[in-house]
Amino acid sequence: MTTDVSWLGPPIDVRPLFAPQQAAFASLLRGLTPAQWALPTICLGWDVKDVAAHVLGDHIGRLSRHRDGYAAPRPRNGERLPAFLDRFNGEWVAAARRISPRLLIGQLQATGDQVAEFWQAVDPDALGEAVSWAGPGPAPVWLDAARDFSEYWTHHRQICDATGQPGLMSPGHAGPVIDTFMRALPHTLRNVTAPEGTALQMTVTGPGAGEWACTRDAGRWSLHRLPHSKPAAHVELDTDTAWRLCTRGITPQQAARRARIDGDHHLATAALQIVSIIWSPPNP
Repeated sequence: MTTDVSWLGPPIDVRPLFAPQQAAFASLLRGLTPAQWALPTICLGWDVKDVAAHVLGDHIGRLSRHRDGYAAPRPRNGERLPAFLDRFNGEWVAAARRISPRLLIGQLQATGDQVAEFWQAVDPDALGEAVSWAGPGPAPVWLDAARDFSEYWTHHRQICDATGQPGLMSPGHAGPVIDTFMRALPHTLRNVTAPEGTALQMTVTGPGAGEWACTRDAGRWSLHRLPHSKPAAHVELDTDTAWRLCTRGITPQQAARRARIDGDHHLATAALQIVSIIWSPPNP
């Protein structure tokens, strides 16, 4: 039995990008001063070293679960996934504070190389686990890989922000990340009712440049990697705004002030709720 995932848009193959990203990440960390390791980031109140330790935990989790078939801890009874991950990741980062930066870099290099090898060996067209921000059902492995790469890129970028460095902002890196993040649009609009054929056009400028049309087709929204001739709404964001919005580095309201919006503002406002990470709103 096959599952139609065409509504997610055309596949992305980020597998060749893992090895150079991992090498660039290790190089970035090797160049940090002791003071820079302790600088704050926008990620969960963690400092630079905490974010690097979190990436190590992601590497270990990916290899243990998906390469080695080792059962990972599960949420407690009644614990929602975002709350579980916040707790689970926080426990790991707290324990990893006893690891020196030198040892941390060595472990990141060793596990990062294995992660790159793992992704090269998978069937990208097979169905795997859900990518929850893109939808509840099984997702193609190419999207899981793209989700993984976009997370590593985001944490790399957060450390660069904290330490005043440019990061991997070339089209060859930022482009696939933004393309990955846009796969959340159909799920973002899932509760927006509109006549069949209604389209939202999302345009991103800068190094992550691209155009995506999200159209209402046969009872659901579908993503297409091309411009639409007559969209009901058009949202234009620059790359910096787009990645920060999708990872909740800025709010939808802040993104709206930076955006160019034409047409149906209700539909455009709904699209700006996009989140391409596992995230829950903070308590008011």
